[in-house]
Amino acid sequence: MSQRTIREVRAYTVRGKGADYHDQEGAHWIDDHIATPMAVYPEYRQSRRSFGLDVLGTLVVEVEADDGTVGFAVTTAGEIGAWIVEKHLARFLEGRAVTDLERIWDQMYRSTLFYGRRGVVLNVISGVDLALYDLLGRLRQEPVYALLGGPVRDELQFYATGARPDRAKELGFLGGKMPLHHAPGEGVEGFRKNLDALADMRGRVGEDFWLMLDCWMSLDVDYATRFVHAAAEHGLKWLEEALIPDDYWGYAQLKRQAPPGVLISTGEHEATRWGFRQLLETGVDIIQPDVNWCGGITELIKISALADAHGALVVPHGSSVYSYHFVVTRTNSPFAEFLMMHETAEEVVPMFSPLLLGEPVPVDGRLRVPETPGFGVELNPEVPRERPYTH
Repeated sequence: MSQRTIREVRAYTVRGKGADYHDQEGAHWIDDHIATPMAVYPEYRQSRRSFGLDVLGTLVVEVEADDGTVGFAVTTAGEIGAWIVEKHLARFLEGRAVTDLERIWDQMYRSTLFYGRRGVVLNVISGVDLALYDLLGRLRQEPVYALLGGPVRDELQFYATGARPDRAKELGFLGGKMPLHHAPGEGVEGFRKNLDALADMRGRVGEDFWLMLDCWMSLDVDYATRFVHAAAEHGLKWLEEALIPDDYWGYAQLKRQAPPGVLISTGEHEATRWGFRQLLETGVDIIQPDVNWCGGITELIKISALADAHGALVVPHGSSVYSYHFVVTRTNSPFAEFLMMHETAEEVVPMFSPLLLGEPVPVDGRLRVPETPGFGVELNPEVPRERPYTH
């Protein structure tokens, strides 16, 4: 491949089902009375959409090389993200070599420090980085995992996140992760309901199937400690994201106080190697960076190396092909998450459908990552998208 340069960067927004998987219509398990930091306010307990979890929408980043080849990626950043790409970050890409991944990432990060560091800005940087990997893979006619050193296993094995771990077991997944439904503000009754739900599901799936709980930043240290001890009696595999992301001290305390045999995991809403360094120093057992949010693959490589040095597992937050290509290349990522985006979590459907075409899904809880160039997916031309800004 001759040296290719970047001709143009474009940013689009999409509403409805896409990378922003909370942007749903109608009833869906992912929005059914799930514990959140906002659950301290009773009026926001029933629905996460009620406090605006779906407001961003999907960002699509396209990067076109000088020969007309286009790479793309999707993430959660919406119109805010499109503005950042078009009005700020494009200057660090256009005219540069496609292979300048490290320099481009570093300049995007350093140039946005005064208003970025976390959150939507890192979502945007992640999207651009992933689009560059997709473009490089297409130009070299190689899957992204080949650019990362190649696979260390023949296939991926998955656990399923959703409301029906019993159904996940029937579908061949190695475990099931349920959302925690009741936050501390719902008192003793909510605590009991959370425990009863776990006990009921344990009765349905038997003793050997993994069961996990996703707390989505909703608990405090005292509640999480009491609950993890009670949940251990029902074979809880891990307690996930119990505290707000910035409470590193709380995570250290929770890890110290947790019963033997129950893992403490978190990191879905953490970003960059610096954030994960702080998190890993708390002693948590599993970190769960989202490659669409933490800084892209360029940064996830560094985060994973840090975790390996700390003896922690890296199990990325469910992000479809964007995490599959990474997980298959790392020995400290022994399994992957599959987010059950079926309305009742009873069927396996592509996570980013209908936005992506060719998105692979596990069969019997397993998946061989396709050898298609780039990330191996295409944008569905029938899904409307808008380019709200240009540069």
